[in-house]
Amino acid sequence: MEKQRSFSIKTTRFLLFAFTISSSVIFLIFFSLWLIRATSSVHQQTHFMFNTPTLSLGLKPLTLQTSTASTRNFSAILIDTHFTTPENRSRFANVPRFQTKESGTAVSGHGKIANFAINGTSISTRLAKSENTYGFAQGSITGLLKRRENESRVSDNGIYQGVAGNGKSTSTQKNVFYNLPEKNEVSSGEIIEDHKSRNCDVTKGRWVFDENYALYTNVSCPFIDEGFDCQGNGRLDKEYMKWRWQPQDCDIPRFNATKMLELIRGKRLVFVGDSINRNQWESMLCLLMGAIKDPKRVYETRGRRITKEKGDYSFKFVDYKCTVEYYVTHFLVHESKARLGKKRVQTLKIDTIDKGSSRWRGADILVFNTAHWWTHFKTKAGINYYQERGQVHPHLDVSTAFQRALVTWASWVDKHTNPGKTQVFFRSSAPSHFRGGQWNSGGHCKEATEPLPKISSFNYPGKNSIVEEAIKQMKTPVTYLNVTSLSEYRIDAHPSVYGRKFRKSYSSSFQDCSHWCLPGVPDTWNELLYYHLHFERREMW
Repeated sequence: MEKQRSFSIKTTRFLLFAFTISSSVIFLIFFSLWLIRATSSVHQQTHFMFNTPTLSLGLKPLTLQTSTASTRNFSAILIDTHFTTPENRSRFANVPRFQTKESGTAVSGHGKIANFAINGTSISTRLAKSENTYGFAQGSITGLLKRRENESRVSDNGIYQGVAGNGKSTSTQKNVFYNLPEKNEVSSGEIIEDHKSRNCDVTKGRWVFDENYALYTNVSCPFIDEGFDCQGNGRLDKEYMKWRWQPQDCDIPRFNATKMLELIRGKRLVFVGDSINRNQWESMLCLLMGAIKDPKRVYETRGRRITKEKGDYSFKFVDYKCTVEYYVTHFLVHESKARLGKKRVQTLKIDTIDKGSSRWRGADILVFNTAHWWTHFKTKAGINYYQERGQVHPHLDVSTAFQRALVTWASWVDKHTNPGKTQVFFRSSAPSHFRGGQWNSGGHCKEATEPLPKISSFNYPGKNSIVEEAIKQMKTPVTYLNVTSLSEYRIDAHPSVYGRKFRKSYSSSFQDCSHWCLPGVPDTWNELLYYHLHFERREMW
């Protein structure tokens, strides 16, 4: 009986002990699950603290809070968010404070909410995965602040300069300094778009067929002269007008005529150069007419009609109090004559700027070009043609003469333009596409109806490299508008036999494979010009 009682007590103790252990295990399991969830929640709240001394920009401490499913880097665009610029007491750009608007717009990301708190103001913006949108890459806010810090160390007279050399197109920056606009508020999307685009090489990309192009027609634009009016001269295919340039690393904005006119309100936009620049100038007039309701509010100030015979034009846009002008100069330097023995011969003074330069002065935007007349044929092979310091060179290589002429042009720009008022561009050479000969020996391009699928054995023009080197030596900031490689694909976009009125016979001995149909490729050049003006206006105006 005593043994049975002892066994019963041991059994009871064992059951009590087992129950205690089981309860403890279950409690630990539930506690662990709760702890894991709590820890995950805590990890979703990530804080970044930036102390004022580190930034050297006079900022208050900044806190970034973001709710994400993981700790990965992310790309974000702020939509319907505005920056309020604090008073700028130094020559450096301010990092803005944030203010918010309510918005349900989805933006780049992974469907999460990013909460930003800066200077005590909270911002919440929804992120959604999207392609072809502007955003900051990896560590966006840190990258922005670091970029602002770096910008505070550079001079305040810089302009973005796209440069290409050695057969490769690149983008570089010269004396880069970013100022925020004078306005109190700027769209945050624009700031991020600015950041993305400044790191984009717009010369690298491809042509994309786009049914939304062209941006005008030969009927809607009264300023296309006969040499560029391919449709009016009988060209039937229209696909050449519908190709859009797409950079590989970013998007360029579609040309907006109203915004462009606002950018040049009260200003002078002046194109200076040869007939290829006239090609671009006529394109600009046509693009801007898309925002004009009454065509009579646009007129040539001297009543001139655009023809090949006259080379100076100034079109007034009355409602915007601006002018869009063109001044012809084949070489940028002075075409003259000199006595050589008993004869007076045509010469080119490569040490003297073109005599029409007084008309360029005071412009707010100057777009220069030269290259297409600097050929063995046009310059008489350099024999008794180039004049310098009052002497005619018996023979001078065209590249050497071109380089010296560019030095003359650069010196004029440095002396006669005010970087605080005038923004200077230089457009690179545009390629020709003669096949089977040159322009005067049976060269042709009429058969082409589509862009080239690829550029084979493309040699970067030596004249472009000479221009780039001249720009590097200048004290005046110059934006190099590099259109050479992207235009190289467009063998289909020249007037060819459609540079004059339609004829039944196409046996003409000359085809134009140098100039461009309008609408056409020069519209893209002007979209790039608009792109640069859109992002650089803060530094200039």
